[in-house]
Amino acid sequence: MSENYFPLEPSLWAATAVPPPATTPLDGSIQADVVVVGAGFCGLSTALHLAERGVRVVVLEARQIGFGGSGRNGGQVIPGIKYDPSEMLAMFGPEKGQKLVDFAAGTADTVFDLIARHNMNVPLSRQGWIQGAHNADAVKLAERRVRDWQKQGVAAKLLDRAEVSRLIGTDKYLGGWVDPRGGGVQPLSYVRELARVAQAAGVVIHTDTPVTAMAQQGGKWTLTTPRGQVSAERVVLATNGYTDDLWPQLRKTIIAANSFQVATKPLPESLRKRILPEGHVTSDARNLLLYYRIDHTGRLMMGGRGTFNEPDPAQTDNWSHLERVIGKLFPDAAGIGFDYRWCGHVAVTRDYLPHLHEPAPGLLIDIGCQGRGVGLQTRMGQAMANYLVSRKAEDLPVSPTPIKPFPFFGLRRFYVGAVVAYYRMTDGGV
Repeated sequence: MSENYFPLEPSLWAATAVPPPATTPLDGSIQADVVVVGAGFCGLSTALHLAERGVRVVVLEARQIGFGGSGRNGGQVIPGIKYDPSEMLAMFGPEKGQKLVDFAAGTADTVFDLIARHNMNVPLSRQGWIQGAHNADAVKLAERRVRDWQKQGVAAKLLDRAEVSRLIGTDKYLGGWVDPRGGGVQPLSYVRELARVAQAAGVVIHTDTPVTAMAQQGGKWTLTTPRGQVSAERVVLATNGYTDDLWPQLRKTIIAANSFQVATKPLPESLRKRILPEGHVTSDARNLLLYYRIDHTGRLMMGGRGTFNEPDPAQTDNWSHLERVIGKLFPDAAGIGFDYRWCGHVAVTRDYLPHLHEPAPGLLIDIGCQGRGVGLQTRMGQAMANYLVSRKAEDLPVSPTPIKPFPFFGLRRFYVGAVVAYYRMTDGGV
């Protein structure tokens, strides 16, 4: 793993999260039934659900709990995946498609149910997720999505221009829709609480323990770290946007795009009553989407795409595009000032679907959060745990597929740059 990754500390989440549970680096040789690589949403959810089934689990994390995307995202718990129910049914057929629809429909429920069941200390709200429509095509998209999810029994609601303006606090959208299942959490608190609960269930977590090699012999895997080894019958890789070269070609199956975020100073009460006054979280339908919410400290958090390169924390200009957006959407907040700027990786697959791989006996890989990792990866961990115990393929939402790198992976920055430039042109201004 590169030593140049943007540190976690400058973020709003690092400043306001609950303390992490006590962990130590691995020192020596130990055994487990399953070893999980990566202490993020997916890895810890997998570990917790396995431990609740009586499985001995060890989690190895190269840095700290939630160091990757799980501690850096916008904290929005949005149900579903990129594709709508009708698209999933068309892609996979009525049986497999409906299974994926049902899985995607329950991602937000899984998060909030876990928090409630284990009495986690996680600031949260669940007033719904609004997707604003910035042009006529986006309005049509909202209409389709409402129809799709209403057919699945969801109380989705179409919003006209006046309603979306009142609920978001800006007149920049022509309409939109609201999904009542969505909400927001303090994501670093959530992943740290997942770790605490997993430990209480018997999971052993070692942080500052990068895996440097893995090999299988005699039906068992051995994972080597700087100061020790873990032997286990099964391995789960759950590193997503921070995937390195531990398993051949895996890193080349995703674009690890950067998601930039800023948080204002606490809003004065007059603004707090006008910007997202009912506590919704929101993102829009742009290809280069903007996502924003008010957190539990009363700050307005804004996120969106930025440069492909890892940003220099001292160069605040890397975040200036998001600061300008806040001023355009909410002119009264233009001079409020900013307390935090941070960045994290989003693992985007070629088809925008979550991918599972089983490239060797006893090895299960999850990759591809697509920007909806809070719910998607929590529920994926639950499904993977069920599968590892049952060995029944029907417990997985998607079938494992071969590892297929992006073609011409070395040119990905050129391709991403071209696509971003095109989307900026076609999305239009705020």
